[in-house]
Amino acid sequence: MSQIVKIGESYIRSLIPEAEDGLIKEFIEYAVVKEYNAGDLILDVGQYIRSTMVLSKGTLKVYRESGDGDEFLMYYLEPGDACALTVLCEVRSEKSTIAVKADEDAELILVPLEFSEEWQMKYPSWHRFIIANYRKRFEELLTTLDSVVFKALDERLEFYLKRLMKHNGKHINLSHQQIADDLNSTREVISRLLKKLEQAGKVKLHRNAIEIIRL
Repeated sequence: MSQIVKIGESYIRSLIPEAEDGLIKEFIEYAVVKEYNAGDLILDVGQYIRSTMVLSKGTLKVYRESGDGDEFLMYYLEPGDACALTVLCEVRSEKSTIAVKADEDAELILVPLEFSEEWQMKYPSWHRFIIANYRKRFEELLTTLDSVVFKALDERLEFYLKRLMKHNGKHINLSHQQIADDLNSTREVISRLLKKLEQAGKVKLHRNAIEIIRL
């Protein structure tokens, strides 16, 4: 893992176009950038959160973990997103109830807790940025909940693949076991459903990869 000391003003303005000059100055002074490799565990369940996490490059996977070690995918973070649930844990000084993993090589901007909280009172642009991320994550969680509660597993699989396609394009490098873990199913069941999608001309299966034809 490597660290970058400075963040450029141009990136901050691309992240928060209406950022005040004072926010930009403090952002450059106090925020730290860290790089992670694909597969790195960035945050684990039970950890105290010390910083607001803003993704600048790559994709992060946010998930819940059962006592038996099963994973349940909640949502993905894309460049420009802040992890709203980590912000909530920070404000309440609670341990994290989620885990965050780098789905691909990623770069994170970390804003120390004391500054993130102060900025929400001091800079309207930062407050609006955090609230917008709350709203976005809440809407994604509702969509995920709908897929679990109201859809059969074959529909959930298609929903899952469509969401992955938004982040990875039409070529998704995942094994059947990885998909099964995300959907809290078994490899055998997922393989059977993927085969049905292939027979329907919707996907093409490769070794540890899926090519989306039409969904």
